Order: sequence, then C-alpha cells, then structure tokens
Amino acid sequence: MNNIDSQIERFRTGFPWMKIVAPATPERGIVVMNENDLRKAEAYVPMFPVAGKCKFVPASGAASRMFKDIFAGLDQLKAGNDVAPDSAVAKMAAAIRSFAFYTEEMFGPVEDSREYRLNVAAKVLTGEGLGYGEKPKGVIRFHRYPDGECRTAFAEHLVEGQEYMRNGDGSVNLTVTISPDHLELFKAALAEVKDTYEKKYGVSYNIRFTYQDPATNTVAVDPDNNLFLKEDGTPLTRPAGHGALIYNLNDVEEELISIKNIDNVSNERFLPVIAEYKKALMGKCLMLRDRIFSYLNTFEIVSDPEDPFCAQLCDEVEAFLSKELCISLPPQDDPKARMETIISKLNRPVRVCGMVRNQGEPGGGPFIIADADGSTSLQILESTQINMGDPQAAGALASATHFNPVDLVCCTRNYKGEKFDLTKYVDDNAGFISSKSYQGRPLKALELPGLWNGSMSDWNTAFVEVPLATFNPVKVANDLLRPAHQEA
Repeated sequence: MNNIDSQIERFRTGFPWMKIVAPATPERGIVVMNENDLRKAEAYVPMFPVAGKCKFVPASGAASRMFKDIFAGLDQLKAGNDVAPDSAVAKMAAAIRSFAFYTEEMFGPVEDSREYRLNVAAKVLTGEGLGYGEKPKGVIRFHRYPDGECRTAFAEHLVEGQEYMRNGDGSVNLTVTISPDHLELFKAALAEVKDTYEKKYGVSYNIRFTYQDPATNTVAVDPDNNLFLKEDGTPLTRPAGHGALIYNLNDVEEELISIKNIDNVSNERFLPVIAEYKKALMGKCLMLRDRIFSYLNTFEIVSDPEDPFCAQLCDEVEAFLSKELCISLPPQDDPKARMETIISKLNRPVRVCGMVRNQGEPGGGPFIIADADGSTSLQILESTQINMGDPQAAGALASATHFNPVDLVCCTRNYKGEKFDLTKYVDDNAGFISSKSYQGRPLKALELPGLWNGSMSDWNTAFVEVPLATFNPVKVANDLLRPAHQEA
C-alpha cells in the first residue's frame, strides 16, 4: 500500500465491507469462564514453557484528543466568555483536587469563578504549568496514592507488568510504541520510578521504546480524491493508524505477548482482578497453542491423506476449529486438499482477546465473518467496516453483546519454535478511510488494517469474556474522576 498511485486508487474504490455471519456471543464465539475454568487457565501458565513474555503497549499518540474539550473551553475563556457549569473545564476546575496532577502550589485554592477556570485550563494544557496539551498520555499523572505517590499511565503499566508478565529470571519486558518526539519524556518517566519499582517488586525491567515506521505513512486526498497538497506543493502524508504497529509487534522476539493500550490502566486496588483475568487469557492462549501444536505434530506423522486415520484426524480437527475458533471450512472432496487446508488453518499465530459486556463504551466488536476463501472466522470489527445499509449487518451490530477493550494475549511462534512473520497474516482489504482535516481543510485519510482488526485477520482467534472492572480507559481528561482512577 506504499505506492502513491495504488493508495489513491484505494480512495476511489474504497474497501469492501466485511461480510458478517453473526455477532460473536456467549452462545457461539465468546467463552464465558466459570470459577473452575478461571483457576484451570491461571494454573496452566507456569506449567508450560514459552520463549519469553513481553507486554506490548501502544502509546504513540499525544494527549491532545484527551484534552480536546478542555482546549475548547480554554479558547472560550480566553475570548472573555465563561463556560457552562456542565462543561468539561467547569467540571475539571471544580474537582481539580481529585486529579493526581493537582498541587496547591500550582492551582491554588479552588474558586467558583471564570478566572479560576481559565487558570486551571491554562495550567493543565500550556507551558504556564503542566503542558499536558502537548505531551503523550503515557507521562500524564493518572493516579494518586495514600503514601503521596502519583503515578503516570506508563508507571501503572510497569506495576501491572511485574504482576502478570514476570519471566522466570525475574525480568519484565515491555515494548512501548511512542513518537520519537516523546522519547525524552518517556525516559524521564521511566527513570523516575525504575529503581524504586525494581527494589519494591524484586524484578528487573527491560524497556524497549519503538517508533512507528514513517515508511508506513499514507497519503491523503481531498474530498474529490485528488492528492492533498500542502502549501509548498508537496503531498501530505499521515501516520496510517495503529495497524502500522504490526511491524513493531513483528520485531518482538518473545513468544507470549500481552497487548493493552497506554490509557487502559486503573488504581492499583483493581490489579488483583486485572491480573487474574490477564493470567487466564494467557492460560487460554497457551492451551489453544498447545492443542494446535499437538495436531500439527500428529499431521507430521500421519501425512498420507488417503490413510483412514488421517481422515479421522481431519474430522476431529474440523470439529475443533468450528467449536473453539468458529472456523467452518467449505466441504472438499479431495483428501489431500482438505488436509492441506486444515494444516494451513492450524499453522498460524494465535491470539485470545478479552471481550467486555457492552455497556455503551466506544470500541470495536467481536463478530463471526465470512472469509474470501469460503470459510468463517472470528474478527474484531470497527463500525466503519460494517455496511449499515445492509439489514443483516446492521442487525448483527445491533444484537452484539460485547465490545473490544483491546486486551489481547498472543503466541507468535509455530509448532517448530520458529517465529511467524506477522506481516504475512494481514488482510489488506480490511483497512478503512476516515475523514480528517489539515489546517481547516477537509481531507480523507487512509488507515491501514487495524492492529487488532485486519492486521491480525489471518490469526487463529478466540474471544473470552472479561469483567468490566478490567477495562478503565481514559479517553477524555475527566475520565480520571471515575472511581477506577481515584483513591478508595
């Protein structure tokens, strides 16, 4: 998709809609674990070896979107106007003491006045104070603790990592995707806590900061699908969404990888339930991996498609694929072609994705879709990939019971211990086009298949229900006032 002509052609032709068979639900497609299932999955993790564990944290974005409403309020206040009592700025100013980044020295006594609201917005966003409007979410102080510690979102990921991603040698590996402009800020945030946490938790942290490759950027077009040119006459290119991070993920050497967004953290008192379910997801992923490996090793021995035992094995594996992964294969009369198809479906990266009961939060959803090869599979779809003009697709979306909190565990090595090349399992037809603007001019942007959407389209996928308590994102600044981000 790096060729400019092919990108412009994609704007003109668009991406095909995903063909939805049904939403994934507890009836078919989403595993709901009982207490025994939970304990069994947790216990599985230390019993079976992996070639290292790593926590992968997408953290490339600045916090400007998080503070969008505060910026709007600041502009209004600067213009000499006041803001409504229920506005984001008014709520922040009234509750400023409840934010972890509050200090009396910076913000002073709380007042109910336009001038104080202006002061709060300016001190939070600009260089007059914290400058959070230009900083990444990862270095913003999210939580305050009774002992006076104030943790950034990044620090909370370090604490989480030691709880459920510790390797046998006591190391905790994190790969964090950031903007090059934010490297020094993240280095400072790490230096602030690293020694303290290593002593407190008895671990050693190995942190790798990685950048989204500019070569994955895509061009933009105007509303008429003509190349969007900047003032100097050169084409505008833009980062192509989190789907570009598949290349960063592909560089991770460890076999068992946990993926969770930078803003999805909570006060440490929620860590027991978060760690419990993250370990269960890891256990389910390893169980799935090992069963697949067992089948593939058996096919190495029973390799004659005309052998009756091979036919029985194919029957068993097809039943497994259907029940556990919602993969229904089209019938094939040729025994050799059938066996090869089954093996190709087995020999792929594995992911287990936590899914939360739909409570109206934003996020993609889990669906069973029809693939181009005539089979079905489990996929995470964004609303932009769903044809709302198709009554069946719209009905599937309306009857969906869960949404995607971005809580994944992946196994990225094959049954011979070799790393998969993850770039070979991307569905290039699963990208989408979004509407943006540049200096007030409208444009259309080309988004690569999302990291947990089309970039993992050809993975073996299982969905597992996780409780809402494990999902505590901070999408807007005042989300930090929610109970999950406050002291008990």
